[in-house]
Amino acid sequence: MVAPLAFAPGEHVPTADQRIVLVGVPWSRYEVELVLRGEASVPRLAYLGGALEFMTPSKDHERLTSYIGRLIEVYAEVAGIELSPYRSWTLTSGPGRIGCEPDECYLIGDDQARALPDLVVEVIWTSGGLDKLEIYQRLGVREVWFWQAGAITVHALGDGGYVGGSVSAVVPGLDVRVLGAFLDRRTVSAAKRDYRAHLLASR
Repeated sequence: MVAPLAFAPGEHVPTADQRIVLVGVPWSRYEVELVLRGEASVPRLAYLGGALEFMTPSKDHERLTSYIGRLIEVYAEVAGIELSPYRSWTLTSGPGRIGCEPDECYLIGDDQARALPDLVVEVIWTSGGLDKLEIYQRLGVREVWFWQAGAITVHALGDGGYVGGSVSAVVPGLDVRVLGAFLDRRTVSAAKRDYRAHLLASR
């Protein structure tokens, strides 16, 4: 449990995600909710073991997701890595009856025909909800990043499940501790500019 933060008068107070979890829900209800929501981006839906989660991300959640995604793309440009973002791609498996929609996800390389992303990014802004790492492991996603309480952790899928670390395997050489140091910039333009300058200076 992360301790609540104290804010001085006039400081920006983070907003909370809106999250509802229903239990004892059949898979068919999840499928219906996906159809009813249509092409809208919210709420994001997840399903695991008869539990259905509805999550509407806050402004701060979305800001962090965008910052992380744009910095991943800066790294890829500098390193000459081909990738494509797919944002909240609805990921499901038939027999396992599980589903999730990442905050951000990427296919690495030129082949865009694969059924799963290589990299998923999740921002844990408000605690609670379904075990997303369990969902992604059952789906077989190669790598998952979690931002929580100011830090990013990498979870790379191995034979025995996910192994935690700080350096990406699917985006070679990317150290999330370094990337995370640029998330405090006041604008994403400044974050991209400073991160790019750091990467170029480190070559």
